[in-house]
Amino acid sequence: MNPDLTTMAIAQQPADGVAGWAAGLVDTMGGPGAGLAIALENLFPPLPSEVILPLTGFAAGQGVLSLASALFWTTLGSVVGAVALYWIGVLFGRDRMHAIWRRLPLVKSSDLVRTEEWFSKHGTKAVFLGRMVPIFRSLISVPAGVERMPMPLFVMLTTLGSLVWNSVLVMAGYWLGDRWDLVETYVGVLSKAVLVMVVVGLAAYVAVRLRGRSRAAQHRRAS
Repeated sequence: MNPDLTTMAIAQQPADGVAGWAAGLVDTMGGPGAGLAIALENLFPPLPSEVILPLTGFAAGQGVLSLASALFWTTLGSVVGAVALYWIGVLFGRDRMHAIWRRLPLVKSSDLVRTEEWFSKHGTKAVFLGRMVPIFRSLISVPAGVERMPMPLFVMLTTLGSLVWNSVLVMAGYWLGDRWDLVETYVGVLSKAVLVMVVVGLAAYVAVRLRGRSRAAQHRRAS
């Protein structure tokens, strides 16, 4: 590694917040540091990949690590974090999930059964495409574990999906150079849009459930 390039990259990278923390890992550990940051991002979604990945691409452009190393280690980190969440789903288990579900308000056991049936039909697409959707990148690994998706298939889909997502953001940071933070701006808008859709969907689901219960109660009183 060229000391002059490393010094220049350190001077240009941010020193505060998540970006500063990620920059420190990459500067200190190189590719493995980027992989560690992304593994932690999978386990703790508030750590934003839209900051860590473009910053890693920027560091590659400055010679702190190679582009191939950036892509390899960040994808490996994604897989490691996803597998950890998969095993949480396995340990949690289907029976425990059903037991907790039955205690929740506004839901029926049949809802969970339909969800399981949906996952059995579309789980491969959900795991692959979910790796490219903010927020769901982490969440999708848990139901895969609960439903005991075969581990080799899960790892293959996670690797491919993560490689696509990581490559786009790492390459964006590599090409944008010291304007790498533009990626965070645009992907951050996507993340907020996904979150809004989830909240709206949950609110609509609760409203439908409450309306259904109200109608059922009115029907019982009328009869």
